[in-house]
Formats: sequence, structure tokens, C-alpha cells
Amino acid sequence: MILTAGFGGVRMRGTDEVTGSLFSYVDLEERIPVRHPLRKVRQIVNDALASLDAEFDRLYAAEGRPSIAPERLARGPA
Repeated sequence: MILTAGFGGVRMRGTDEVTGSLFSYVDLEERIPVRHPLRKVRQIVNDALASLDAEFDRLYAAEGRPSIAPERLARGPA
């Protein structure tokens, strides 16, 4: 969870941390070749989402339950 100051409180925005998969024993980083084009696409998407960080942060309420990070929702399952 990212706790950032804003409008007199903290925002309840989830984190974009990768902690592994609940039911998968296969590491996708090992399965996708280093020179595969999807790796470049993934980097472009990650950079675009990182550039929206301040905008995402501004949209989250100062109180409530922690959410799923908007970056994770936009990126889809990894």
C-alpha cells in the first residue's frame, strides 16, 4: 500500500509490487526469451504507467480500505 499525504490525510492506494503467483510454480521471467518483443512492450507499458503515478495518486481517497494498484489493473495479470 502506498501511503501518501494529500488533502489532510493518507491515500489508500495499493502497491504495484510483484510478489509471485499464488498457484503458479513457473517463473514467467524464465520462460520468456530475453530478446522476445513482449519484453520491450512490457517496458513501454511500465514506463507509461509510471509517468501516470502522480495522476493515479491524486485520484485516491484519503481514507478507506487499501485498493489494488491501478497499474496492476491496467496491466492485467502478469
